[in-house]
Amino acid sequence: MLVLSRKKGESIMIGDHIELIILGTEGDSVRIGINAPKHIEIHRKEVFIAIKQSNEEASKSRIALTALGELFKKRDQ
Repeated sequence: MLVLSRKKGESIMIGDHIELIILGTEGDSVRIGINAPKHIEIHRKEVFIAIKQSNEEASKSRIALTALGELFKKRDQ
């Protein structure tokens, strides 16, 4: 892990296109601004973990091929 100290208004670059800007601090909280290309998804870690778990659960669920065929038939009607 890389640990850096920054003051309000200072920033950190990740690669050529992602900039983290320290906006301020309030007690134990730090406000961070993120400038990144629109195609890069940015989530709080707890949201990222929830999305990942949901995707894993969805990939494990099984549906009978006949039931899937019926869904497509209903959609095309």
